[in-house]
Amino acid sequence: MVNNLTPMQSETIIEKKQASAFFDTSLELKLNDQSIDTVIIAGCTTSGCVRASVVDCISFNFIPLIVKECVGDRTLESHELSLFEMNNKYADVVSLKDTLYYINNLDKQI
Repeated sequence: MVNNLTPMQSETIIEKKQASAFFDTSLELKLNDQSIDTVIIAGCTTSGCVRASVVDCISFNFIPLIVKECVGDRTLESHELSLFEMNNKYADVVSLKDTLYYINNLDKQI
């Protein structure tokens, strides 16, 4: 792991072996146990693992948010097409700035 991305002691780590973060993992159970309804998605590749996780996320009735500046792919064309398609079908593609605002104001929304 990159030192700046090392999980804190209180954070849950879920290891995945397939494209989707939901496939054959405890992610859905952990999100439901904590009454979490929105999943912020970042990672690589946009057309592969990100897309698979987004489709499964919506299939399990969670709200997927894809942080545009925090996903990437092998080619710009594949990346942009995948974001366009997911934004139109499955998820909201959001900016990092809006995501940070959302996270920092969660307590105020409750």
